[in-house]
Amino acid sequence: MEALQRPVILILGAGAVGLSLAGKLRGVARVYAACRPVHAGAIRERGLVMEGVWGDGTVDAIACVAGPEEAPSGIDFVIVTAKGTDTRAICEEYAGVIRSRPVASLQNGIGNEEVIACYTDTVIGGTVTTNFSVLGPGHVRVLSESAPMHLGIWSGNDAGILDRLIGVIRSAGIPVEADTDIRSGKWTKALLNIAVNPICALLRAPVRVAADGNVRETVIGLINETFAVADAEGVKLPWATANDYLAHLFSVQVPDFAEVYPSMYYDLRQGRRTEIDLLNGYIARLGERHGIETPHNRCIAGLVRYAEAHPEKS
Repeated sequence: MEALQRPVILILGAGAVGLSLAGKLRGVARVYAACRPVHAGAIRERGLVMEGVWGDGTVDAIACVAGPEEAPSGIDFVIVTAKGTDTRAICEEYAGVIRSRPVASLQNGIGNEEVIACYTDTVIGGTVTTNFSVLGPGHVRVLSESAPMHLGIWSGNDAGILDRLIGVIRSAGIPVEADTDIRSGKWTKALLNIAVNPICALLRAPVRVAADGNVRETVIGLINETFAVADAEGVKLPWATANDYLAHLFSVQVPDFAEVYPSMYYDLRQGRRTEIDLLNGYIARLGERHGIETPHNRCIAGLVRYAEAHPEKS
């Protein structure tokens, strides 16, 4: 792909996911990344250091931007990888940049796309199950890639935009597939997070705690409520019933991630705001809208919010 033909991509909220994506896409696109100053300084000084399944080495010529005034003209795609709690703030900050441009979300939780759609017409939802981490300033690791990235039109009707973005990502060597029902895909990915993230965070335990006899009933309640709300929302999940998913959760997902501590655990330990309102809190809000009782999700969300407001003293 000749330099003059390379698409221009702006990544907003570039942490582990966004910086890794920037490094991988740099070979096929002109990449600009809005990231924290500590990462920007390191990248400007010696490039982005990458290691893992997406390659080892230093990637040069990633342009770090400190605000919308430094964003380039002629942007082809905006990709939001910010934490869900920052979605509205970053969209507000870059409102003039993203207006009328296609914006893709590669974020955890449910509801980010609805926020982004307030600022632009064409929104692409996405899911990514690759294991990303930050090892230091301007230094990322891509540990594993368990499934292809999925992208689908959330709002707008320009399928050609989606095809072009998928083509760019695929040309960079990232496995990616189109999803005709990305809303279902986002809910499907969120199920595990709804079931285990807040419990692990509150109990200071890895994912295996979800199968403990003292905890299992709460997990079942969270998922039963989530399926009821999904049905009211018209979301079609891959499992016909909550019991079908629970069987998969306890026989496959919990064993596979048994020793993993989810990000919400680290958020609470480090005094950061969590994404609870894009997970259990979101289910509780939708349940109220539909007249569905969600006592388990409401309780768990309230406990996490309390823990956020009363951080541990070191």
